[in-house]
Amino acid sequence: MTERYVLDLQEVDETQVAVVGGKGAHLGGLSRIEGIRVPAGFCVTTDAFRRIMAEAPSLDDRLDQLSRLNPDDREAIRTLSAQIRRTIEGIAVPDDLTAAITRALARLGEQAAYAVRSSATAEDLPTASFAGQQDTYLNVVGPTAILQHVSRCWASLFTERAVTYRQRNGIDHRTVHMAVVVQRMVFPHASGILFTADPVTGNRKVATVDAGFGLGEALVSGLVNPDVFKVRHGEVVAKAIAAKQRAVHALPTGGTQEVAIDSRRQEQPALTDAQVVRLVQLGRRIEAHFGRPQDIEWCLVDDGFQIVQSRPITTLFPVPETGDQENHVYVSVGHQQMMTDPMKPLGLSMWQLTAMVPMHAAGGRLFVDVTRRLAAPASRAGLLDVMGRGDPLVRDALETVLDRDDFVPSLPDAGPGGPPTGGASAAIETDPAIVTELIERSQVSIAALERDIRTKTGPALFEFLLEAFEEHKRVLSDPLSMQAIMAGMEATWWLNDTLQEWLGEKNAADTLTLSAPDNVTSEMGLALLDVADVIRPHSEVVAFLQGVEDEGFLDELAKLAGGTEARDAMEAYLDRYGMRCVGEIDITRPRWRERPTTLVPVLLDNVRNFEPGAAERRFEQGRRKAQQKEQDVLSRLRALPDGDRKAGEAKRMIDRVRTFIGYREYPKYGIVSRYFVYKQALLEEAERLVQAGVLPQKEDIFYLTFQELHDVARSNQVDDRLIQQRKDAFRSYHALTPPRVLTSDGEAVTGAYRRDDVPAGALIGLPVSAGTIEGRARVMLDIAEADLEAGDILVTTFTDPSWSPLFVAVAGLVTEVGGLMTHGAVIAREYGLPAVVGVERATRLIRDGQRIRVHGTDGYVEILP
Repeated sequence: MTERYVLDLQEVDETQVAVVGGKGAHLGGLSRIEGIRVPAGFCVTTDAFRRIMAEAPSLDDRLDQLSRLNPDDREAIRTLSAQIRRTIEGIAVPDDLTAAITRALARLGEQAAYAVRSSATAEDLPTASFAGQQDTYLNVVGPTAILQHVSRCWASLFTERAVTYRQRNGIDHRTVHMAVVVQRMVFPHASGILFTADPVTGNRKVATVDAGFGLGEALVSGLVNPDVFKVRHGEVVAKAIAAKQRAVHALPTGGTQEVAIDSRRQEQPALTDAQVVRLVQLGRRIEAHFGRPQDIEWCLVDDGFQIVQSRPITTLFPVPETGDQENHVYVSVGHQQMMTDPMKPLGLSMWQLTAMVPMHAAGGRLFVDVTRRLAAPASRAGLLDVMGRGDPLVRDALETVLDRDDFVPSLPDAGPGGPPTGGASAAIETDPAIVTELIERSQVSIAALERDIRTKTGPALFEFLLEAFEEHKRVLSDPLSMQAIMAGMEATWWLNDTLQEWLGEKNAADTLTLSAPDNVTSEMGLALLDVADVIRPHSEVVAFLQGVEDEGFLDELAKLAGGTEARDAMEAYLDRYGMRCVGEIDITRPRWRERPTTLVPVLLDNVRNFEPGAAERRFEQGRRKAQQKEQDVLSRLRALPDGDRKAGEAKRMIDRVRTFIGYREYPKYGIVSRYFVYKQALLEEAERLVQAGVLPQKEDIFYLTFQELHDVARSNQVDDRLIQQRKDAFRSYHALTPPRVLTSDGEAVTGAYRRDDVPAGALIGLPVSAGTIEGRARVMLDIAEADLEAGDILVTTFTDPSWSPLFVAVAGLVTEVGGLMTHGAVIAREYGLPAVVGVERATRLIRDGQRIRVHGTDGYVEILP
């Protein structure tokens, strides 16, 4: 009976988290690795904890109360968690449990000193790091003191911090149990932490060692700065030796104290280079055992290392799996598609199946492998040029990788890199009929898809979709469509470069593209102003919309005065644009048609902030401004030497940009329109699987890839565990920041702006839409939070086309992600909004409500006092 209360460390391994908690399971696993020394000890199991909790029936009610508290009610959590801790510490440890612990101590030496360490069952999961949430007590001497500290560890499951963390992460307090690890104390000469991957850059080939004198507590508590060593391929490649003025030492009677370090020793390294290299070799062995990079606590005792803790590093961005040992360089797809949030597995696989180039998934994001194109000089130049025009940070990051000795292999130009990325050359006439024809082709193809998919179900639906994806790619790669897009972009670049050279004008194309025709994304923003015009006169409808929460509200409208017109206007809007939503490249995201309440706050802002007829006025104003700019530019050019020729060339390019730049937005609209058709068919299929008892709920299909879902439709069987694992993984991906460029070593390369023409303290970005504007920053992460006033400046992470209804209501734009030709930039130019994109951490550095000045011509943002 008593055996299950205590287990020797040698008896447990990492499969026994439920019995001995995360720390105990990891230590058991560590003690089994050949060549790794772990201080001897035992675990007081979770059975003992459950036995203690059962001794105090009042705890049940308190846990119920606790689970009902709001995670933000700090005061209530503090009071209740303190009561629970006091109750647990006050429970007398039953005799049989006391006997089991003292027997284990007798085996190891009753009067020796011990470390008593908490080990919770929810600690250090792959998906959440609970590091530092529970307590550790060092240098505890004698059975009475040890039992007292075991009680304290049990109670530490309910520290205010641990309770708040569980509530914020939706973890039920009753499902987490506490084991306790009791280990022989080691009295180290030096100690510290070893990361088997660089925790800052993510590079898996670089290990980082932090080292100080005495016990590791001095480093963990921030009492001293450690020596820092970096090791690559078995040699120390960098080191910084700190002045270590203090250390923590154990006292003979128990407990610890801070001591001053002799001034002659302060500047000495805590480890020799040879010791650092040996420690990293041990770390690599531990990493291989656990199968992922580790954060390891170590002690140096008489020239031998002992390991006292190892846990996974949860902050590293995962590396795409290739199955080879070659070097690879990956570029983020999300930074180009304006969607850096994680995608669910169905979303990832659908984008992969319909994309024009192979894509690799990692951390819930997609990446393109550009190694081959970087390797050959000709394709390299083309790739860097296109990347640089899109997002200078990506270009700079790629150049940083290229500067590394031999990371990217050199291939001859004729290598399999294919043509340089630049798409088709713009050898087409400047003819608006081309755009009309391309839009018609797309509409015909989507109509055929809608018609043919209706009759398909079961495995036949999946066969049909695989063919539909081929048609999808055929439409996307239509040479005429590529030429039209490139014609618009190249004309923009020509105008900006040439007019700067001839007239000294920065970003002249920004004004020349105002209110360009055929732009489906900017039309979408203006069309919502027209819907506001229909609603504005009907006060009952406006009042009703202010309280809307239910997605079925459109049907309710008909009961109100003016409600039928309002509903018809919104329905017509949703018919045209209802397939859009934030993060729309992920098919699993709810579309406006599925969740029309998303649009209500934006619509109400439009009712409040605009006069009737605003859409037409806005468009006309922009068109006139562009016209005046054209006349101004041409007359100034004619006054130059060889002026008629220059004016003639500029006129041709202005006509070209106005003809084609609006079409730039259409292919994405076509993709998203198709996506909605695919999605509705797949959800109907999911409904059938729910009816057949195969799936508990429709949305579970989002956690399967397209191929896996195809198999489920064939076999009518699903792996519930797989879906649960995917849900946990997806939750964990939200905490990761996707890098613009990632290497196969795991290094996240951010890139930097090489600029010296901005005022001190300004936030640097990429100028994408000219003009300067001052106003109140509205930091928004979701379009459904819209609450705008005239003159506000929108600050957000990324804007895909679904944000454009907000663009009509703001005076300027700042985003963390984006480039010259991404959607936000194109629409900002069309609406004449000063905009700066690619501003790193803008949503964290700018506070909601602060006054800021956006320099859209020069590419920086000032935070005003």
